[in-house]
Amino acid sequence: MSEEGRKTRALAIEAMTAVTEGGATLGEVLPRLTSGLSPAEAARTGRLATEALRFANRADRVLGPHLRLRPEEPVMNALRLAIYELFETGAAPHGVVDAAVSLVARSKSGLVNAVLRNILRRNLDWSALPAPQTPKWLRKRLVSTWGKPAVEAMERVQATRPPTDLTCRAPAEAEAWAERMGATLLPGGSLRLAPGVQVTALPGYDEGAWWVQDAGAAVAARVLAPKPGERVLDLCAAPGGKAMQLASAGASVTALDISADRLERLRDNLARTSLSAEIVVADALEWTPPAPFDAILLDAPCSATGTLRRHPDLGHARDGTGIAAITALQTALLDRTAGWLASGGRLVYCTCSLLPEEGEEQIDAFLARHPGFATEAPVSDDPVWSAPQGLRLRPDHWEDRGGIDGFFVACLKNHS
Repeated sequence: MSEEGRKTRALAIEAMTAVTEGGATLGEVLPRLTSGLSPAEAARTGRLATEALRFANRADRVLGPHLRLRPEEPVMNALRLAIYELFETGAAPHGVVDAAVSLVARSKSGLVNAVLRNILRRNLDWSALPAPQTPKWLRKRLVSTWGKPAVEAMERVQATRPPTDLTCRAPAEAEAWAERMGATLLPGGSLRLAPGVQVTALPGYDEGAWWVQDAGAAVAARVLAPKPGERVLDLCAAPGGKAMQLASAGASVTALDISADRLERLRDNLARTSLSAEIVVADALEWTPPAPFDAILLDAPCSATGTLRRHPDLGHARDGTGIAAITALQTALLDRTAGWLASGGRLVYCTCSLLPEEGEEQIDAFLARHPGFATEAPVSDDPVWSAPQGLRLRPDHWEDRGGIDGFFVACLKNHS
């Protein structure tokens, strides 16, 4: 095993353990763990950790009969990573087993060696196993809401590495860029490329002709439909894909977020795309705008349960205990921003959540508190998304296209 291979595997196991044992997310731990690595090593570390967690549930099913007692978390994650490499990537068995043995404490090396070699003797048909199930705390909620067949369809999508989606700075040029890059042009105008492309090497990157943004995440700004010159607030704006959509439509954009670090990515992308927005670092519950806005896009903090296809670590890092606090924050943000709209203005509320308490139920409760507002039916890129309060996107809706992140989007108009 090369030193590079050993290092990236060891860091991937450390990152996985920070998720499954410590409740962190890969987005929180990987920058710290990979800060001293080359770009290629950092990318490999992130890919190993992400994909091993994507298949952790299936790996656990394979490992279960061979483990009399569950080992401590670093050892369990070394085994999960090995199972992923053996059966999903087709890596050479002797190299994977030797690596796993070398990366655990000496007292556990015999266990790891025996378990993996016993599994290899089974001639396992990995592809015939069911898709990895969503973690139990979330699966129960989803089955109750959407039904078991829909959840199983979501799980099939979440078991595949997601494609790379792009949003064009000039939507009218999307078809030309799709042809130039060999991309699929999706309903709504997003471009879809194969998973794992090197984004910075693609044509149009240096001149800022597009940015990376899941097709689902691009829907809310199109629902808002800003007009040139309108004063528009993008609330909870980082990392900034929606703010760039609004700016590219000619709106006068204020992009507000509580995190200065996350807004740096927006600054970089604005510079690359030659777009402009006023950036405000502030807590929306304390900040007050100097004048009303024509339109507001509130991409509210949420459980992010609709993004497991891109972030499989989230299901392992969370257990559902914080959802009540998140919904309370969403309610507070909705109530506060409602007072910032000009008469006749519109507020688009969206969350990347599959839970109705963060979507449909929030809007029902908001309308009961604010009789001066009413929902407007947004134009949908896909008829199946249409819901009574707005749009409801689920990962399985585009299963044959590679999936889409789950979102709820509602458009509220101020008639007061």
